[in-house]
Amino acid sequence: MSAIARTDTSVFGKWWWTVDRWTLGALFLLVLIGALLILAASPAVAERIGLNAYHFVQRQFVIMPVALALMVAVSLLSPLQVRRLSVLGFAATVVLLLLVPLVGAEIKGATRWISLAGFSLQPSEFAKPFFAVVTAWMFAEWRRDEAFPGHLVAIGLYLMTAALLLSQPDLGMTVVVSAIWFGQFFLAGLPMILVVGFIATGVFGLIGAYFLFPHVSSRIDRFLDPSAGDSYQVDRSLEAFMNGGLLGTGPGEGTVKAYLPDAHADFIFSVAGEEFGGIACLVIIALYAFVVLRGYARLLGEQSLFVLLAGTGLLTQFALQALIHMASSVHLMPAKGMTLPFVSYGGSSLLALGLGMGMALALTRKRFGGEDLP
Repeated sequence: MSAIARTDTSVFGKWWWTVDRWTLGALFLLVLIGALLILAASPAVAERIGLNAYHFVQRQFVIMPVALALMVAVSLLSPLQVRRLSVLGFAATVVLLLLVPLVGAEIKGATRWISLAGFSLQPSEFAKPFFAVVTAWMFAEWRRDEAFPGHLVAIGLYLMTAALLLSQPDLGMTVVVSAIWFGQFFLAGLPMILVVGFIATGVFGLIGAYFLFPHVSSRIDRFLDPSAGDSYQVDRSLEAFMNGGLLGTGPGEGTVKAYLPDAHADFIFSVAGEEFGGIACLVIIALYAFVVLRGYARLLGEQSLFVLLAGTGLLTQFALQALIHMASSVHLMPAKGMTLPFVSYGGSSLLALGLGMGMALALTRKRFGGEDLP
């Protein structure tokens, strides 16, 4: 790769010298860590439910190169092309979200998956990156011409997306989308009185969710008082970190994966803590922090409000997803089934993350003279 000349004017040559190669390398390293942890965690889960030991490994290793290729391909796009892709993708995702309650499969009390050509797809995973870019465009257009009601369109898109997610129900995904939208609105120039109002609305919304959704109230009750219900998964997760200590029990030597139902997905960070230790967990945390903070740093000098808002939304989504997963694993917040980006098992999650981080890489590429900005 280093042999590519700076004078190379091919599409790949321009991409190589403008993309953030450090972030790209960190993301590839996270994928490699994910491959190692899937090999460690999933065979025990597969055997427990009567599947071939390498069932999840084989499925993940088929999706993994596709997700990486998608990330690289999308990172080749210009900001204008990223916007166009997101508008089309968001429209398609909304249609799928509308179909989920009608033809989707119910799993663990929630209807979030739809079957397409034999592949189980979770449309809400794709809603996050597309939503972040489309609302960023609306806010940017509103600031470019205040006669254009872009902020009202963005509010409408948020309410529609939140309603579709809550109908599944998926409160965790709704919280992530809400944080993205609020952060973008704030950066676009939200008056302080409305900042306070939206924060109050969010607090009352969470209180309402506690009373409206039994699974939410159950998780919060168990978080505040473990004796209030079954805290089996969190207890085993904490036990895994205690067993692992600083250096871990060694690859394949952990026991938590034999007991946790979602050790390969929602609790894969616990497997990392037990088998590879606290130091390895700190390295994983550092990689996520590096990707997010470096992305924010590259956006600091951005002249395009659209690029600034879209990039911020995509990076915030990535950071929140990692934070929620890891905080749930160590009982810093109520348990929430959310994958660890590029590490946990999950085809929809992996593809959506490849798409989202590909767009983030495209938006943070070096550009000269505001070339091809929307």
